[in-house]
Amino acid sequence: MDRVIVLYSSKYGATRKYARWLAEELECRAVETKKASLEQVREHDTIILGGGVYASGIAGIRFLKRNYPHLREKKIIVFAVGASPHEEYAISALRERNLKGPLSGLPLCYCRGALDEGAMTWLDRTLCKMLKKMAAKKDPAIYEPWERALVEAGPSHDWTEREQIQPILDHLRA
Repeated sequence: MDRVIVLYSSKYGATRKYARWLAEELECRAVETKKASLEQVREHDTIILGGGVYASGIAGIRFLKRNYPHLREKKIIVFAVGASPHEEYAISALRERNLKGPLSGLPLCYCRGALDEGAMTWLDRTLCKMLKKMAAKKDPAIYEPWERALVEAGPSHDWTEREQIQPILDHLRA
């Protein structure tokens, strides 16, 4: 297989977990995006970049956007990790927001992450609690999938499963 590198940006650990599973499966390195250099990444034929979803942005995507002119000849796969359930319209919205212009043709996979209010920063925990309160005021019959997941998760829930890396591997092997 070509030389592969897995880049990731993980705030609370779910994306790191997926990156490590991918690295184990592919027998390659997983490197935090903030610690990766363009020179290091250019040595590889295939780049898998993963990041957590925060306010509909994919963490670490800025590295790819900034360096894409130097990497456009590489095979690139992007994966996003979030607490929301897998919903095609949500993934389309992630694509539209994060993979614009020259990045628009890149494959985007989604892996479900985790939620742990105890590990969150004060700001993230406060925002999460506000979202939960707003959702709790609604009729559960009209919840968006992410609202239902947030309310049902309680203060902590882990949805990560190694099987969720399979679509990424399928894109890699296609």
